[in-house]
Parts: sequence; C-alpha cells; structure tokens
Amino acid sequence: MNCSNFLRNAALSSAALAFLAFSTSAQAQKKYDTGATDTEIKIGNIIPYSGPASAYGIIGKMEEAYFKMINDQGGINGRKINFITYDDAYSPPKAVEQARKLIESDEVLFIFGPLGTPSNTAIQKYMNAKKVPQLFVATGATKFGEHKAFPWTMGWQPAYQSEGRIFAQYALTERPNGKIAVLYQNDDMGKDMLKGLKDGLGDKASMVVAEDGYEVSEPTIDSHIVKLKASGADIFVSITTPKFAAQAIKKVGEIGWKPMYFQSNVGSSVGAVMRPAGLDNSQGVLSLAYAKDALDPQWKDDEGMKKYLDFLAKYAPFADKAESSAAYGYGQAQTVVQVLKQAGDDLTRANIMKQAASLKDFAPDTLLPGVTINTSPNDFYPIEQLRLMRFVGDKWEVFGPPVDSNLGGKN
Repeated sequence: MNCSNFLRNAALSSAALAFLAFSTSAQAQKKYDTGATDTEIKIGNIIPYSGPASAYGIIGKMEEAYFKMINDQGGINGRKINFITYDDAYSPPKAVEQARKLIESDEVLFIFGPLGTPSNTAIQKYMNAKKVPQLFVATGATKFGEHKAFPWTMGWQPAYQSEGRIFAQYALTERPNGKIAVLYQNDDMGKDMLKGLKDGLGDKASMVVAEDGYEVSEPTIDSHIVKLKASGADIFVSITTPKFAAQAIKKVGEIGWKPMYFQSNVGSSVGAVMRPAGLDNSQGVLSLAYAKDALDPQWKDDEGMKKYLDFLAKYAPFADKAESSAAYGYGQAQTVVQVLKQAGDDLTRANIMKQAASLKDFAPDTLLPGVTINTSPNDFYPIEQLRLMRFVGDKWEVFGPPVDSNLGGKN
C-alpha cells in the first residue's frame, strides 16, 4: 500500500470511528422511560377542582397555563409538555384511583404537584413501589421530605412543622404568659403543624389550653370557634385550609374574640380567605410568607413580578392576582421546568429525581428575595425560609428577617 492510500484509508477509518462514537454518544444521551419521547413529555397531576378544598383548583389551572406558555416557546429541549390533570375532590380514595389511571393508563413520566396531605399520603407507597416520581407535592407535611423512606417523593413548599415552631417562637416572645387555643384540620396536615407548635413551645407546651380538630366534611366550624373562645385563650392558632380559614376569621370577629391570631400559610390567600372573611375581621392576623404578594406595591418594579403579571395577562386572565395559590402554581411549574431543562435528553424517572435533588439557589419569579430553592440527595425540602407577615388594610405586610427551618440540614 502506498503512502497516499494508507493515509486515505486511515482518514476514512478515523472518520468512521468518529461517526460511530458520535452516534453511540447521541444514542447514549437520549434515554427515555414511559411518558417521554423525542417530541413529548407527559406529566400527570391531581388537584381538588371540586369538594372542600376546591379553592386550590386555581393551582392546576395555572400550571396548565404555564406549560402552554412553555410549549408556545418551543417546549423543553424541543419537546412539548402534555399535562394531564385530574380532580380528586380532596378525597384520598379518589386520589389513589387517579394516580393509578395516570401511571397505568395515561402512562405519564411522573406525577407533579399532587395536592393535599391526605391525598399524597394515600398514594405515597404506591408511587414509591412503582418507582415513579411524586414530585413537588403541594403540601408541607414533613414526611414528604423523608428521602430515605420514600426516595421517589419530594415536597416543595416549607414544612408545616416549621410554621408551627415559628408561631411558637413569636408567641413566646410577644406573649410569654399567654394561653393558646388551636383549631386544626383533623388529618396529617393539621397534626403536623400542631406538633411543630408544641415542639417550638418546648417546656412551655402547657400554654396550649385547648385544641379542637375539625373534619373537612363539616359544612361549618363555627361551633369549634365558640368552644375554643370559652377556654379563655388569648392566642389563637388556626391550622386551616381556605374554606375553613375564612369561616374561622369571620366567626372570631362576629363573637368579639380578640386573640393574637396566627393563620397557617395555606389558608392565607387574600382572594380566597381574607376578603371572604371580611377585611375588618382580618386586621392584625399573623401568618408566614415565602412568596411575593402581587398586590404589594413594593414589587411593582421587581423583574420577577413583572414577568408574573405579564404571564397572567397573556396566559391566565382568569386568575385574580390577589390569589396566592395562583402565584404558587406559577412558581411550582417554573421549578419543574427547571428540573426538565437539567434532565436534558435523559428523561428517565431516576434522572428526574436526580435533577430534582440537584437544584442550587434556584429562584422562581414569585419567591421573596433571599428565598431560594436548594436540594441535594440528602435534602428533599426545597424551600426552607419563611418570613412573618401581618394583615393590614387590604394586604399582607411582611416583617422581620427570613427564618430558616433547616429541616434538610442546609448550611
């Protein structure tokens, strides 16, 4: 073989090897589980569009609108999101039925943002047995961050126990000799925050002089409020979802009770709770925040808020900007889009969880300054900072520095 032939053959061989290596690499980079293809990412969701927690239905609608915007922009890495969302009416058996349908019939890649502590509790073992991500559950129950027991489940919002501890700290500082009455939803959500409250009170847990649980099937909680007032308490902690939060604030006002009033974050929406309860009744109520209030003029020049309001105008004109759950759905959807971007062409369920556990200082447009999302393989609590807020006039006013719950062991 002459030199020129040798060089030509060598070049051809090198080109063939390079092409083979490129093809193999391209094939290796593209990995799909059920629910993902070259053109589509199928995501499931379960939300109470009806029933006692139907006020949260706006979250699913916002997520659907957000994914429409993403699809209009070309999708994620060239793939469009197929978002399949079902109603469970805040019923655990119905949630199980819908989860099975999404995984076994619709064949989604994962379930994102299923709402409610009872519903997520009902599907958690099934999801983990199937090894399908139960990602960014819309509940603050502490158990949804227990990565060792449930490696396919991850929360999103701050943990309920953190809220309870912060309420306790504030009460101890402002009213150390006070008497506390607690109204709580009689499920894992209510019990979780109640535990945090008592843990935060420590050796002064005897400050809790009355506690009363209500069922979500009850039409009204008025009798519970009357009973708790009779305890003589001058501090009231309302661990309630929107419908019952509004009822509680209204009834406390009607019977002339004037306690230091703490309201759980999940029942603090201006549009769904404070306005229906009556603005006069709502004055001075305390709660906790991790997201910006679209009604607060301090955010009028904030870039994240501008993006959010532009989105509402174009993609979600049905949403009231006073509705905190609308901002919640937007921030949650923005977070899952970040996970999918990081996942690239490896759209396996294992990689979805890997990327969800690899978020670093991610700041959705709607979170308060200084509140960022950080996760790791040993930390499944994405948002851990909270700030106290007080209802004044027709809006919430945030005060004090961010308080870090540090449940996930962040530094």
